[in-house]
Amino acid sequence: MGDDTGVFELAGWNGLFSIFVTLGCVGIAWFVLQEINFDRIVRHPRSPRARVLQLLIAIGLGHLTARFVLDYWTWVGTLKWLLSTG
Repeated sequence: MGDDTGVFELAGWNGLFSIFVTLGCVGIAWFVLQEINFDRIVRHPRSPRARVLQLLIAIGLGHLTARFVLDYWTWVGTLKWLLSTG
């Protein structure tokens, strides 16, 4: 059972890293969405409904971006198995 603790701890750190990457990507997406002129898309761009729409779009874009970053991170980490000689 002693070896399992390291695996669980690593899984916990990976989960925490994933949370921070995802929240960071959602924050960046929200920041970028502030530059889009929503006047042509919604009737009242500063209304709570429009803000919820912006938030949902930011969550969607942020999640997609974070998934790409985390997948890429995993792929780069597995390259060591391909390139190892021993």
